[in-house]
Amino acid sequence: DKHRSKDGSWDVIVPGSGGKDSGYVSVMLKKKYGMHPLTSTWAPMIDTDIGRKNLTSFIDSGFDNILGTPNGKIQRKLSKITFTEFGDHFMPFTYGQFCFPLQTAINYKIPLIFYGEDGDVEYGGSLDRYNQPKFDLDYTIKTKWRAGSPDKWTKFGMKQNELIQYSIPPIKDIKSAGIEIHYFSYYHSWKPKKNHQVAKENTGFKSNPEGRSEGTYTDFASIDDKTDGFHYYMAFIKFGIGRATADASHQIRDGELTRDEGVDLVHKYDKEFPKRYLKEFLEYMDMDMDILSKIIDKFRKPLIWKKENDEWLLKHIVKKL
Repeated sequence: DKHRSKDGSWDVIVPGSGGKDSGYVSVMLKKKYGMHPLTSTWAPMIDTDIGRKNLTSFIDSGFDNILGTPNGKIQRKLSKITFTEFGDHFMPFTYGQFCFPLQTAINYKIPLIFYGEDGDVEYGGSLDRYNQPKFDLDYTIKTKWRAGSPDKWTKFGMKQNELIQYSIPPIKDIKSAGIEIHYFSYYHSWKPKKNHQVAKENTGFKSNPEGRSEGTYTDFASIDDKTDGFHYYMAFIKFGIGRATADASHQIRDGELTRDEGVDLVHKYDKEFPKRYLKEFLEYMDMDMDILSKIIDKFRKPLIWKKENDEWLLKHIVKKL
């Protein structure tokens, strides 16, 4: 009620790609709460055919959208730096994905932003703010941002003016604009399978026609970028848990899978190497397979991995009860 416009003008920003989650949030805000969303999309690194089609269908279903597309040369350079140094080529995308909606909110004077889920709460992380509906910018900068702030990329040859799109707007501007960032998952039970169904029925969302995503058993999540598989695979390398673990754990909590079924799926898919778009990924990162393998092995922790007969094996494997 505080934010809803009376003349149909935009009153909330929903960041998203036109996928199942942003589709679900946008539909709920518009149809259930009578809001007028302006959706904000940070372009993928290498978009997929189905990702482009889903974004178009989402817009055609009745949503205004602003697309932020960064300088391709800078994005590729940053991706290679962060993959080599931090084992995550997705860092530039993550920063842009967060900063672009903030920049949009300030530019269009729309002080309400609604994200989908709180990732820490839904997929594993700090529970310090478990009962907080709002995104705390000060807390995030203090606990997460400083460790890998875009400012640190200057020591790898990046210029300050090249990092503007990846940087948080001045805090004083954010606070003076009265911007509030909320998590929709705080107000509604967050079930990916349900989100998928709502988006399918209301925005024309379609699952991956190529079948399940590599590293997991689902075919409807994070399917708009050809480089996604390497982001999830590096999580498996660093922590010993991958995309199938994240998906199965959530569905077990949602009552859609038994734990034993989830364990079987994790054993089958978690360690799968993303080869479907390997050629495109190597070209994008300007590296060969030998360099890629060395970077991957660089992030294997001895606590998690052991090598036997030239094969890397996990030291600890989840078992059925």
